[in-house]
Amino acid sequence: MDIVGPVSRHKTNSAVLYIAVLVGFGLWCLVDGYFKTSFIQEHTGPDGRPDSTLLFNRYAPFVLFLGAAGLGLWLFSIRNRKVVATDTKLIVRDTLRVPYDSIQQIDKTHFEKRGFFVITYRTEGTREDTVRLDDRDYENLRPILDRLVKEITQKA
Repeated sequence: MDIVGPVSRHKTNSAVLYIAVLVGFGLWCLVDGYFKTSFIQEHTGPDGRPDSTLLFNRYAPFVLFLGAAGLGLWLFSIRNRKVVATDTKLIVRDTLRVPYDSIQQIDKTHFEKRGFFVITYRTEGTREDTVRLDDRDYENLRPILDRLVKEITQKA
């Protein structure tokens, strides 16, 4: 049976919160810069030129909305990322497939306090590589770690 660790709710909720803040601040600047006549009169000089505050409130919304759109696209792109522990291998983001027999060691020293563990494995040939799995990136890592430890101890 496969154990799946989807993208962390911490990561998705943080991105949604940042999007909401960017859009909210952008709307506030948009209203102040274009529609609120008292604000516009207060930040317009006697010669009719806007000061830096009014200029900021006129140009910032477009940058803030672009930033929110970029975060939305990033959130859309990571929605299907996951870690899967199958019966024979560990699959990270559908791009990295690590067979259990190629895993050299699992460093779970920091898993309890900091929420991550590091897997050292051999690639084709003799090169060693590592992958770090963090609970800020993926949910359900405890069962995945238990499966990995069980498979490694059975191998030895």
